[in-house]
Amino acid sequence: MYRYDEFDERFVRERVAQFRGQVERRLDGSLSEDEFKPLRLKNGLYLQLHAYMLRIAVPYGTLNSRQLRMLAHIAETYDKGYGHFTTRQNLQFNWPKLKDVPDILGLLADVEMHCIQTSGNCIRNVTSDQFAGVAKDEVEDPRPTAELIRQWSSLHPEFVWLPRKFKIAVTGAEHDRAAIKVHDIGLKLKRNDQGEVGYEVIVGGGLGRTPMIGKVVREFLPKDELLAYLEAVMRVYNSEGRRDNKFKARVKILVHETGEEEFRARVEEEYAKLDGPTINAPEEEVERIAAYFAAPTYEDLPETSQVLEQARAIDPELDRFVAQNSFEHKQPGYIALTIALKEIGAVPGDMSADQMRAFADIAEKYSFDEFRVTHSQNLVLPHVRKDDLPAVHAALKAAGLASANAGLITDIIACPGLDYCALATAKSIPIAQAIAKTFADQERQKAIGELPIKISGCINACGHHHVGAIGILGLEKGGRENYQITVGGDATEHASLGERLGPGIDAEDVPAAIEAIVETYLAEKTGEESFIETVRRTGAEPFKAGFAAFIESRTAQHEAAE
Repeated sequence: MYRYDEFDERFVRERVAQFRGQVERRLDGSLSEDEFKPLRLKNGLYLQLHAYMLRIAVPYGTLNSRQLRMLAHIAETYDKGYGHFTTRQNLQFNWPKLKDVPDILGLLADVEMHCIQTSGNCIRNVTSDQFAGVAKDEVEDPRPTAELIRQWSSLHPEFVWLPRKFKIAVTGAEHDRAAIKVHDIGLKLKRNDQGEVGYEVIVGGGLGRTPMIGKVVREFLPKDELLAYLEAVMRVYNSEGRRDNKFKARVKILVHETGEEEFRARVEEEYAKLDGPTINAPEEEVERIAAYFAAPTYEDLPETSQVLEQARAIDPELDRFVAQNSFEHKQPGYIALTIALKEIGAVPGDMSADQMRAFADIAEKYSFDEFRVTHSQNLVLPHVRKDDLPAVHAALKAAGLASANAGLITDIIACPGLDYCALATAKSIPIAQAIAKTFADQERQKAIGELPIKISGCINACGHHHVGAIGILGLEKGGRENYQITVGGDATEHASLGERLGPGIDAEDVPAAIEAIVETYLAEKTGEESFIETVRRTGAEPFKAGFAAFIESRTAQHEAAE
């Protein structure tokens, strides 16, 4: 992973000192909240329903054990003993006191972390594939690209006050695990017919109140031209994006209203004006950054581990865990392991300080002192020897981190919702917990198979409900929380937006509604079809019919109870 140089260190320390002064002026009344708000947002500090929330950047989702131990210390010292991993591969603390935030930022700087540009109308944390550098379907590791963009975009003088927030995701694999088509800019590393590596550039994706799938504006961009081309896209957006209406200020609206062809033409026109060599990173700088992401020193191991196979044969829990949570590694004898932060009944994405320390020890001992944060609110150990999997599983189990449900119906994405967020219109966390408890039986989960459920507590869609195979949107209706359900969403290379099944329902009816949807799937599927494959083949109509029957039955039950 990338390590700070002297410039990075000075840059972050100066920002901490600057914000300390701003906080002091807010506390003594020299700054009003209106004056302080844009300053705190540029440092990742939100004011939520009950307290401040601090969002910490985890560039392209990569962390080490030293950093996680510091996060555990901060959680215990300045928060309520836990942190929350988000769909942007970041971590949030939900209860810091304003007076303590500068000290927290100082501690983060001690371990090469910060909160810069995790909020505000600027280029946010650059995200990537959680299996970057280890996936067999990878053309090239996307993390050096993500780091290059991070350095280019940090306090870029032109782009610190954009019309609206701006999110970039990068993948280097054939299968999109970074959701690049629903970001403001999505980059896919690919090879052209000559075998050269470059980028497919996608612009104008996004969720929220106006969900859209991004458009390809460049089929192939030479790798060494990246920053200049990004600069052209950003200049067009910065000059033409709307500032009169924040609900129409995202680049997706500009692409939509301008038209795909015209937007592409404007970007190319701007690109032609730029002096590429003065903007693009020199080759030696690209190589310097890439060197930080060299593969660890793997052992020469056979593909099959007899130690693991023998352990699986006598331990059903280990067998189930490995079967469900492992990801094939390009290095023989190794595996990447997903740690689902989705214990039945727990808050999706939450991790206690004790769990952080335990997991830091595991990553340090068994995964070259590295782990990843995923946009599914889970963690990944990217480099585990298969021989070590029995010991890793035992250590994870002792820490309460051995849920064998990665990708299954209980591996639910959920935003903080009305329990924390000032923008929320309904709760998300209790809905996720109730669904997980409904489908807690492991054999039932296995029979259902892969089924991503994503829940948002308002139309801002931080829970990515639009691209959930089943999506749940919580709204307020007549003074009650009301939940709309969609099916058919997908955040992969086959990106699609879910289709609404019918009217909204009350919170207590949601788990049963999901059961009805699952029963429709099981009745309609052919062979080994996954849920999303079945929806693509049948369309939403069978699911709408099943949902309508559920509504009718539920209504009759409520009337009888009255």
